[in-house]
Amino acid sequence: MKYKLESRKMRSWTVGGLLLALGLATPGLTWAQNLIRSISSNQQAGGEVIRVELSEPLASAPAGFAIQAPPRVAIDLPNVANGVGKSAVEINSANVRSVNIANSGDRTRLVLSLKQPSNYRTEVQGKSLLIMLDGASAVASAATGGAQPNTPVHFASSQNAEQLPLRDIDFRRGPDGAGRVIVGLASTQIGVDLKQQGQNLVVEFLKSTLPEALRRRLDVSDFGTPVQGISTVQSGDRVRMVVEPRGAWEHSAYQTDTQFVLEVRPVKLDPNKVTQGPGYQGEKLSLNFQNIEVRSLLQVIADFTNFNVVTSDTVTGNVTLRLKDVPWDHALDIILQAKGLGMRKSGNVLWIAPKDELAAKEQVDLEAKKKVAELEPVRTQSFQLNYTKAEDIARSLLGQMVGSDGKVVTLNAGGGSSGGSSSIRILSPRGTVLAEGRTNQLFVSDIPSKLEEVAVMIAKIDIPVRQVLIEARIVEADDKFGRSLGVKLGATDLRGLRGGIPGYSLGGNNYVSIGGNYSNTGVQTLQTPNTDTSYMPDSQFVNLPASTSTISTSSAATFALSLFSSTANRFLNLELSALEAEGKGKIVSSPRVITADQVKAIIEQGEQIPYWVASSSGATSVQFRSAALKLEVTPQITPEGNVILDVDVAKDSRGEATVAGPAINTKHVKTQVLVENGGTVVIGGIFTQNEREDINKVPFLGDIPYLGNLFKSRVKLNNRTELLIFLTPKVVNDRVSAR
Repeated sequence: MKYKLESRKMRSWTVGGLLLALGLATPGLTWAQNLIRSISSNQQAGGEVIRVELSEPLASAPAGFAIQAPPRVAIDLPNVANGVGKSAVEINSANVRSVNIANSGDRTRLVLSLKQPSNYRTEVQGKSLLIMLDGASAVASAATGGAQPNTPVHFASSQNAEQLPLRDIDFRRGPDGAGRVIVGLASTQIGVDLKQQGQNLVVEFLKSTLPEALRRRLDVSDFGTPVQGISTVQSGDRVRMVVEPRGAWEHSAYQTDTQFVLEVRPVKLDPNKVTQGPGYQGEKLSLNFQNIEVRSLLQVIADFTNFNVVTSDTVTGNVTLRLKDVPWDHALDIILQAKGLGMRKSGNVLWIAPKDELAAKEQVDLEAKKKVAELEPVRTQSFQLNYTKAEDIARSLLGQMVGSDGKVVTLNAGGGSSGGSSSIRILSPRGTVLAEGRTNQLFVSDIPSKLEEVAVMIAKIDIPVRQVLIEARIVEADDKFGRSLGVKLGATDLRGLRGGIPGYSLGGNNYVSIGGNYSNTGVQTLQTPNTDTSYMPDSQFVNLPASTSTISTSSAATFALSLFSSTANRFLNLELSALEAEGKGKIVSSPRVITADQVKAIIEQGEQIPYWVASSSGATSVQFRSAALKLEVTPQITPEGNVILDVDVAKDSRGEATVAGPAINTKHVKTQVLVENGGTVVIGGIFTQNEREDINKVPFLGDIPYLGNLFKSRVKLNNRTELLIFLTPKVVNDRVSAR
């Protein structure tokens, strides 16, 4: 059997614990003929040799394993007994403190207690076994797997003769929230030391220089990784980098060509797991076993982890496996699955047994607890409630709730309503509860364990609920601008009415007269009798005044001009009208309401508008339509102190009158938004702009440049309206804040 165990991280071990964990003792020597005669040590160039003298030569070099922290080397000698007469041999050489000897069954284990970790190899020379340990330089290269805090790890030995500058220092966020410190080296021969000092990691780059541009502290706390800061300084002939992680973390380092990467990963703590961290995060080990007993293999893992392992007598059989750099918890899981075993953890004790045996033991424990609950005496305890109604707690203890119809229903385990025994009640079948509404007290009769559960539940439920003050601001702004220009143009010829010849000569006896319409020209040419000489009907032939109905309720300003002959017989009348109106308005509505966390609140203010409704039979009745300002909101306070708002805001007003009644102008928004405590957010906005230009003119004449303005009217409108809704939630901590 050959096996190898390598630790990737340094742990605290004791020789006595190692030997006791393996259950090694010193039995009689009657079964073995090969004995250990003596153990000695001598120095050689580059290392140390431990010589073990035996009574008989070994058939082959024995197998063993090495431990990094504390440094130990264990060698197993099959069919060999202890003939030295003592269980420990003091060496006290350069690197070896002592050699401990322990027997178990048909084998003897030698445990070398070292001062520093060391690589080893074994060799058989006649009746002697030579255990050759490497020197200090080899020890340094073997320690790259891990180190205790404050113990430097020579990640890479320095091979450069001159100091070389670092090229770059960068930080990136890796997957699963890991922080990566990336350092660009000038050469692959740069030496690197890595150690942990307190809560910080210290990386030293040997025979290196730090450019001025890289001598700074990087604040990387915003990346969301365990690393908070990185400080890099020049220290003698080396560059010293201090990485500052926080929380539960673990680290690893690797180098690719001239790029050195230090990765710090967060570890999620879970008290129910054997080891902490996501997935398999135990210390790495390598195992190589051929047909080893499962119980012995579990003992090896127990030695490595310092867990106390209790193995059931029914755990038997052998297993063959070879694992390389596998977390120990993963290796244990593989072994358990291969042999159909299960594990239960209690503190630092692992109980390992077949899964059926574990299930049967748990079933027996549960049945025993059930029988104790059935026979345990019932006690009565009263609870004074301060913030919660006793009736609500009583229904919860019985697994009941009030339905939408006001009836009390019993909830079953599937989430529906039922009256059977499968209801999700908290009390035991023997438990009862009485709610006294006048004093708001709860009287519960049940076994002591259930009373403790009820007390814990009430302590978490009967607490004051935080309140939230929600203030909404509904701002309606409008900006109106309008301009209107118009003209009236008319002509009158009174010569015909005063005894002369009206109109204008066309040659011969032909004349033409100009008037506003047929009736006006008829009066001027005496075709239509005119009894009132001061009355001249419809003398205007262009009547396009300024329009005011779409701009303002005010009348337009006018300016008149008349051109007439010296005898006052012919008139040309011109009237110009113009109106320019500008209006700005703002309506601010600010409803405010305070409510408890996750409780809906409604505040409304407005009017009920009546209107007539006719039925199919012809009868009429009066109904009312609401036109109100309404704020409906449900707040939820997050663990960070922010507020989630389910909000429904409506701003209705009376509109134009119709045959069926007045119309309702509605402005409505419904949404969900996350706002910081005391912050303001705009949850809605409507911007409307209406631009319009109307021109009324006399055909052809209105198109004449400049002169055409006397034959047309112009109306220009520019109306803009805007609606904004602001929300400001504030978590109320006391009554003073709510005022």
